[in-house]
Amino acid sequence: MAEFMNVGKIVNTHGIRGELKIMPLTDFPEVRFAKNAELFLFTSDDRPVPVTVESARLHKNMYIVRLKEYGNINEVEKFKGGMAKVSKENLADLEEGEYYFHQIVGCSVITEEGETLGTITEILTPGANDVWVVKTPGGKEVLIPVIDDVVLDVDVEQKQVKIHLMEGLL
Repeated sequence: MAEFMNVGKIVNTHGIRGELKIMPLTDFPEVRFAKNAELFLFTSDDRPVPVTVESARLHKNMYIVRLKEYGNINEVEKFKGGMAKVSKENLADLEEGEYYFHQIVGCSVITEEGETLGTITEILTPGANDVWVVKTPGGKEVLIPVIDDVVLDVDVEQKQVKIHLMEGLL
């Protein structure tokens, strides 16, 4: 079965012509909601419905998306509260040194001395930089700022991250 990644939360319908109001959950909304972009809409039954974007426009930090397959409000009402996703194979290519969250979560974290610190369980996005939540073997959570002074190497193939433990991090 194909794996899917979230690109937007379907907040509501918009107007009577079958448009959807979608809150973007992607770094590439201009790609995901571009004309002819392929999406999968998921409702409460969790079955993917393939759709194609007819048009989209940004309105108050939301995208108003019209789909080729639907032409009125009654047809799209069922998607309200659902998710817009893309298949994992359809992910955008990233620049070197950039990673998707799903590639980082689950990585083991080791110090530059070779000591295992734990496993990344979550990624927080509080502002200036992301923060990785690392669960130690003892069950304690350690917060690691994702900055160049701390993160030395990320190997998504080996699911391993090497860090420099700055004073005060533990």
